[in-house]
Amino acid sequence: MKRLIGLTGGIATGKTTVANYLASTYSLPVLDADIYARDAVTVGSPILKAIALRIGEQILLPDGSLNRQKLGEIIFQQPDERNWIEGLIHPYVADRFKEAIAQSSSPRLVLVIPLLFEARMTNLVTEIWVVSCSESQQLQRLIQRNNLSQQQAQARIDSQLSLTKKASLADVVLDNSSTLEVLLKQIHAAVTKISIN
Repeated sequence: MKRLIGLTGGIATGKTTVANYLASTYSLPVLDADIYARDAVTVGSPILKAIALRIGEQILLPDGSLNRQKLGEIIFQQPDERNWIEGLIHPYVADRFKEAIAQSSSPRLVLVIPLLFEARMTNLVTEIWVVSCSESQQLQRLIQRNNLSQQQAQARIDSQLSLTKKASLADVVLDNSSTLEVLLKQIHAAVTKISIN
């Protein structure tokens, strides 16, 4: 049976850092929900057409691609619209994961799924790793990374299940509130644990 690590956490907690390290140091294949979600709304895709029909052409850039900034504003201010859009994108992403898992010959895969719990995709993985940090750190990192106001950053954090709740549902919690070195030691311990089991 394949070991399927579901790597999740809150926005700006360090999931990408962990995924990149698992890929570079342990040669673990990484499948990324964000890449599949982008594929779902490529120019001319049925999902992008449905979004433009519902929200209006202003959601598109002049070249016909999705205006992500505008979509972000809508998603984080209107929960009903977010739920509707996620209802289109999440099943597409789940199907892509299933295809990739079936096609992979690797005994261990990392599935990076930021909305693992929210999108009800826990059935895709055999274990759950949550990257966590303090709420104040998460807020500061998000403001700096995405150049957001405190209010905008908080709205994005509030749109997800709380880090405390995610950590309580995890098999492994990686605490990314200290240095990179401390984080990497935790990753090593978690990977080694898998190897022994």
